[in-house]
Amino acid sequence: MPKLNRPLKLAAYCSTLVFSVLFSVTAAASKPNIVMVVMDNFGYGEVGVYGGGMLRGAPTPNIDSIATEGYQLTNFNVEAECTPSRSSLMTGRYGIRTRQRPNDEPRGIWYGITPWEITLAEMLSDAGYATGMFGKWHLGDEEGRYPTDQGFDEWYGIPNSSDQAFWPDSDSFQKDAGVEFTHVMEAKRGQKPKKKDVYGREQRKTIDREITDRAIDFIKRKAKAGKPFFAYLPYTQTHEPVDAHPDFKGSTGNGSFADVLAQTDSYVGELLKTIDNLGFKDNTIFIFTSDNGREGIKRSFGFTGPWRGTMFAPYEGSLRVPFLIRYPDKIPAKKVSNDIVHLIDIFPTIAKLSGGEIPQDRILDGVDQTDFLTGKSEKSARESVIIYIGNELFGVKWRNWKMLLKEIDEDSYAIQTMAYPSIYNLIVDPKEEEPEKFYLDDTWVDTPLWRVVEEHTASIEADKGAPPEQ
Repeated sequence: MPKLNRPLKLAAYCSTLVFSVLFSVTAAASKPNIVMVVMDNFGYGEVGVYGGGMLRGAPTPNIDSIATEGYQLTNFNVEAECTPSRSSLMTGRYGIRTRQRPNDEPRGIWYGITPWEITLAEMLSDAGYATGMFGKWHLGDEEGRYPTDQGFDEWYGIPNSSDQAFWPDSDSFQKDAGVEFTHVMEAKRGQKPKKKDVYGREQRKTIDREITDRAIDFIKRKAKAGKPFFAYLPYTQTHEPVDAHPDFKGSTGNGSFADVLAQTDSYVGELLKTIDNLGFKDNTIFIFTSDNGREGIKRSFGFTGPWRGTMFAPYEGSLRVPFLIRYPDKIPAKKVSNDIVHLIDIFPTIAKLSGGEIPQDRILDGVDQTDFLTGKSEKSARESVIIYIGNELFGVKWRNWKMLLKEIDEDSYAIQTMAYPSIYNLIVDPKEEEPEKFYLDDTWVDTPLWRVVEEHTASIEADKGAPPEQ
């Protein structure tokens, strides 16, 4: 009997195994892959479909194709500087929340995000995704706070910002000052990150090429393994110094910025082609966006399109950036909307589309935009955003109106506290040149604008923030 029973047990086991494998493959296929490209200090007006491209000295057909095959947002909002924006993207929470400490008045800024925060990568990892990051982190550069400590299976890139690429070439750099050169880093989850080459100007030229190659390798490996993946590419361009790869240097004849724009479009084209050739086009969410508007320093040649200002400012040129999303299985092609959407909305939207779980033990500021992006709703799920610079509340946008409680001197970056708030109608006055406060017929808008501010400040006051040990 035992001998007769063994084949039956083996057959049953094999059937179960086959069913389990098929179930796993089916489950993986039902979850969309996600590729997210985030540019660094990249203005609204750089890409062809936003009025740039050829106008900026380099056509962007590959990036433009995402709009042709998907959704283009013309009122996509971010935070005014790199770290708060990246924090908002990773957590679905305004950057101010990740800087809060209990019993700490005034609320102090500390660098990056703490281990207590639940990141987009952690949420997707829990939902069964392979997670890879290739590029600039800028959310923590100490043990326990690198990308592979915050939900990513693997990471290759830089911990902080590209301005540190200037250091190795500086004639005034003093090696005995206790300041270390930045290194490109590589890490696997559960392992201590390894320092690779010094991040100097030569490495600066080639790193986005390396980021692209490693992301494509990651995508192919995970495709072969049959596992859904999240490939996050926060490119290092177009943060200063803007240094094109040798393959692209001089290619446009229109200067280094145009060369880097052409380079970026080519790299995005490679990513799109990889997805398409693998047969994953319909089941892959592909996003192209930026962390904030163009650089604010003199002779930084970024372009904010019709909007006023640069990063570190409360104006639209700082806060409004390109956002293109392609997902043929769910999102209709050639859609354009000027409804308000914010970077914090990506977390809950991706959670809905991927079957991930939203944390319930903290305030999430983002809203699920799935119905809006898939065409089930003609209107965005939000109609307002709060504006911070650092820890200072600067104002609010509600529909096409904007109220600034403080403004910035665009030459010195000195904060100017207003005797009366400045209110702008962004449809009538997109450059924020003439406050509406002086026109009596529009004073009604005070009420909804202040209501949004009061609801937000009450929420902040009630928020305990991260536990003290975090």
